[in-house]
Amino acid sequence: MTSAESPEVPVLVRQEWCKGCGICIAMCPKKVLEAAADGKVVVARPEDCIKCETCEIMCPDFAIRVVGGRSKEVARGREDVADARA
Repeated sequence: MTSAESPEVPVLVRQEWCKGCGICIAMCPKKVLEAAADGKVVVARPEDCIKCETCEIMCPDFAIRVVGGRSKEVARGREDVADARA
């Protein structure tokens, strides 16, 4: 299902959804992603990922998910605010 070999890999790629457009590769500020021989994206340097979610946001096919990215932190912050108001 994904190009992630272990749970520590912060970027999950659904290979069956990826069409190999390369947008995520071009947009990644840390060059974490590369194209495989078939043109589809693979996570080449997971240790360099800063979880900025640019790849996930830019993917037109929703083939990429960043695990534990910033939007999850924002959502948690909103929950804390809602709890404080209650």
